[in-house]
Amino acid sequence: MSTQTTAPRLLAPRTAYLLLGMVTLIWSANWPIMKWGLGFITPLWFAVARFALGALCLFGFLLATRRLRLPPRGDLAVLFTVGALQMGIFVMLTNVALSRLPAGRSAILAYTTPLWVLPGAVMFLNEKIRPLAIAGFFLGLAGVAALFNPASLDTSRPGVVSGHLMLVVGAACWAVAIVHVRGHRWRTGPLELAPFQMLIAIAVMTPFALALEGPPRFSWGPELFAVLGYNGPLATAFCFSATLAATRSLPAITTSLSFLAVPVLGAVMSTLALGETLGLDLVIGFALILGGVGLVTLSDVRERARVARASQG
Repeated sequence: MSTQTTAPRLLAPRTAYLLLGMVTLIWSANWPIMKWGLGFITPLWFAVARFALGALCLFGFLLATRRLRLPPRGDLAVLFTVGALQMGIFVMLTNVALSRLPAGRSAILAYTTPLWVLPGAVMFLNEKIRPLAIAGFFLGLAGVAALFNPASLDTSRPGVVSGHLMLVVGAACWAVAIVHVRGHRWRTGPLELAPFQMLIAIAVMTPFALALEGPPRFSWGPELFAVLGYNGPLATAFCFSATLAATRSLPAITTSLSFLAVPVLGAVMSTLALGETLGLDLVIGFALILGGVGLVTLSDVRERARVARASQG
């Protein structure tokens, strides 16, 4: 296994946005799939299993393409940040919360990440927030606020409050990883680091799984194989490495707000697949979130075009 590294290039904006779109669709569909899968496997072992499969896929791919190498010392900090926070704690808390809450609402609460990214991006990355992006950000936050309407939450059911808190904490952990990834000076590419980050996530989650759920208990069958097959190679191996690559190449706030499309589509897919209720508060929230994502993306596109014109003139 080689330790030689080369500085990875940033993706072209068009490629980064294409990856974001693919990740959005795959992760959106995964919310009802995960909810369904929890009928065959416990939440924490589900999280461990998906990362074990994801790591296996990526290690195999890197080995086959002769790109497998040990992470360089300069990338160790971001290796642990993403592995422990974005992959380990975020997915672990999300799976437990998903076992207590509807899939659509869980998706929405998990993606409150921009609430935590904004101050970090301004303070630590010195990102300038354009007026159009500010408008999109607050429009997106208004959509999230509509979905947090207390009148729509049944706090009398056990686990509802704790489930909501888990999702908010998980979103904050992901935000820390987004800011770190964006500001990190990379020595190697996200794809080469991803399987090692997944090993860290497994190391973080396994003690909790053993302590809280005991030995693994799986209901083996075609359904579980289908769920794990979707979660391992696609929702984990591909999506996490693609997310890291896109996060490095686009502004942190743009990336995080773009991911707000995941809960929107996830809730719609959960309604169609699982028969969950799509209330007025969800519809209003969806519309506001989509509008915010559109404005932020438009602001980023205009700024890139302005910079390109200035460089040519």
